[in-house]
Amino acid sequence: MAKYDYDLFVIGAGSGGVRAARLAAMSGARVAIAEEHRVGGTCVIRGCVPKKFMVYASEFGHNAEVAEGYGWSASGATFDWKKFLEAKDREIARLSGIYVTNLSNAGAEVVHAKARLKDAHTVELEGKGTYSAEKILIATGGRPWKPADFEGAEHIITSEEAFHLPELPKRIMIAGGGYIAVEFAGIFNGLGVDTTLVYRGANILRGFDDNVRAHVTEEMKKRGIKVVLGCQHERIEKTASGYVSHMSSGSAIESDLVMFATGRKPYTDGLGLEKAGVKRNEAGAVAVDKFSKTNVDNIWAVGDVTDRINLTPVAIREGAAFAQTEFYGNPTSFDHDMVASAVFSQPPVGSVGLSEADARHQHGKLDIYLSKFRTMKSTFYGGEERCMIKLVVEAESQKILGCHVVGPDAPEIIQMAAIALKMGVTKAQWDSTCAVHPTLAEELVTMREKHLPQELGAAA
Repeated sequence: MAKYDYDLFVIGAGSGGVRAARLAAMSGARVAIAEEHRVGGTCVIRGCVPKKFMVYASEFGHNAEVAEGYGWSASGATFDWKKFLEAKDREIARLSGIYVTNLSNAGAEVVHAKARLKDAHTVELEGKGTYSAEKILIATGGRPWKPADFEGAEHIITSEEAFHLPELPKRIMIAGGGYIAVEFAGIFNGLGVDTTLVYRGANILRGFDDNVRAHVTEEMKKRGIKVVLGCQHERIEKTASGYVSHMSSGSAIESDLVMFATGRKPYTDGLGLEKAGVKRNEAGAVAVDKFSKTNVDNIWAVGDVTDRINLTPVAIREGAAFAQTEFYGNPTSFDHDMVASAVFSQPPVGSVGLSEADARHQHGKLDIYLSKFRTMKSTFYGGEERCMIKLVVEAESQKILGCHVVGPDAPEIIQMAAIALKMGVTKAQWDSTCAVHPTLAEELVTMREKHLPQELGAAA
């Protein structure tokens, strides 16, 4: 008779948990996975996937303007928010159903309930009893951080509510400077909403290369987004016509909706980590080693709940590595170096490797290659949009340490660039690649002149 009810119990059916559960079940293990909301997690239900649909929807208005410049008559087009939401919800339901089907076909048992740890081997399912497991994997992801320390904070919404608004506001105030705030600013602006983005820092997209940050800000302003930097909310006043955001700068900004996208935190509420003896780090994330194991010998954690690199593909790879290690006898750890990322802003960003600032701190002397230009498509109809590409190269070894692209299809371009950087490509090897013409991406392999910052050029 088996000592435990399950060989593996996974808490959280997002991308990382689902991948781990499927692979473990396919090895013949007895696997259960619990999800308190809908199977698919943040990415499929309230993150990457619905957000990308919203980005697509928001781009058509600008595309209609471009079409006029190419001879098309695109006047009179209208957007139906409710029709879009219905279509979006149908697709999300379909994708969630596929996740459930794949888990079931692999032999995993799906349980729709809130799960909490009773001890290191026992999981309590809300309303469904208590079960034991030899191994437990925590994959509960993260949730938006919502401030409550100022007057009127109860009026704000987060990105999760933004996916289900009954109607589009005429004016929106978005607080935050990270990728979620920037992406939603582009979405609402593209859908015709008067959009203001407010961030307490000196520039948006903290952690990205400074040239990327400045360029995206400039291009967002060209699209009509009001970007207000260096201030934050002091209070929100509800009025008969909407809300007034009173800022630390002394200004007051009126809007119909106030959305905060000021970060996410690991979702560990009510999880029972203390009862199982699982430690968290200073940020509140579940602390793990390179094999995603916690300080408790039979408990692991993957994905955003560990706050390593909070990206869906990373969670999937961490989940797969866990399964390979524990159920296939193939010790595997995911290498978090050179992970590419994308921001689906307008224009979008693709980035892999180090920013110039980080590279200088870690490697010293660098060669920088930087180019800003209008695409063929933009030049033809007189558009003002400009792209930016940048390579960060270690001066001595000529190894490319970072690649950054801002412009159409940047996320698609950076996927291929990431392969080369992961393999340790040098600038000479990069340059030996023949360009594909006419494309935006060809500019990456045709940059030969080193970029000299203005202040250095003047001094020289």
